[in-house]
Amino acid sequence: MDWNDVRYVLALARLGSVRAAGASLGVSHSTVARRVEALEAQLATRLFDRTRDGYTLTDAGRDMLPGAERIEREMSALERGVVGQDERLSGAVSLTCCDEYVSEIMIEELASFCRTYPDIEICITNDSRSFDLSKREADIAVRTLAAGAMPPEHLIGRRLVPVVCANYVAMAHAERLDPERKGTSPRWIAFDERKHVELLIAASSYPDVPPWGAFSSLALMTQAVREGMGIATLPCYVGDRDPALRRLEKPDIRHLADLWLLCHPDLRDTARFQSVRQSISRALQRRESLFRGDSPASV
Repeated sequence: MDWNDVRYVLALARLGSVRAAGASLGVSHSTVARRVEALEAQLATRLFDRTRDGYTLTDAGRDMLPGAERIEREMSALERGVVGQDERLSGAVSLTCCDEYVSEIMIEELASFCRTYPDIEICITNDSRSFDLSKREADIAVRTLAAGAMPPEHLIGRRLVPVVCANYVAMAHAERLDPERKGTSPRWIAFDERKHVELLIAASSYPDVPPWGAFSSLALMTQAVREGMGIATLPCYVGDRDPALRRLEKPDIRHLADLWLLCHPDLRDTARFQSVRQSISRALQRRESLFRGDSPASV
């Protein structure tokens, strides 16, 4: 049995769609279907039922799943162990970042780093979802954790900078949205987790201003504020760098989270990963005053 075929089975079992499985593995959907069908033919056993809604495991497929996941863990550990002994300052480094604003700051530093180490190839993904570092979905993760929270025990984490937030309004739309002005109709821009938004609003200086909308990313929320769709609580490293925004008179400055650098213990001493982590740490810690909100936009 080919381990690569097992990878296709696992991806299809988890995602239920050949297109989604192919996207997660970086191959076409036809490749996924072909490899799964080849494995079924080799085993003379049907592993999936094909339905209009997608692929579902048969009893045989469900029986196979625990063993396949065990092999996946062992193969990932083997790969990490081999990579972890690599002392060369060359090769690929996969980095996942929580948002595009932080990655922009990091890239400013990494550009110089890559000129110094041209044989290291940086691959960056902006995505706030959890990446499984044990399976090397990424080698290094920069993540926002709630203030006081700690990273998972199976990862090595380094707290980099605090994430301090404040209330912002677009300067071009302050006359109709600033809650300190008479006759305005302000509203809070909300993100997907409405319950969390409501807690922030209740603890703010403007608890009677209603929430509005649902924006799934920090970039979308910031654009909505810039376009005058409402006011919002934003990280200072976002709001203070945007010339179109300013803090409200009552900014409710709050330390809500911290930015962490995470990696798997097996990759801690690999030369290229270690050097990239050091570069990222320097880039963000040099700008700690921005993350702390020490340089506010004009009020």
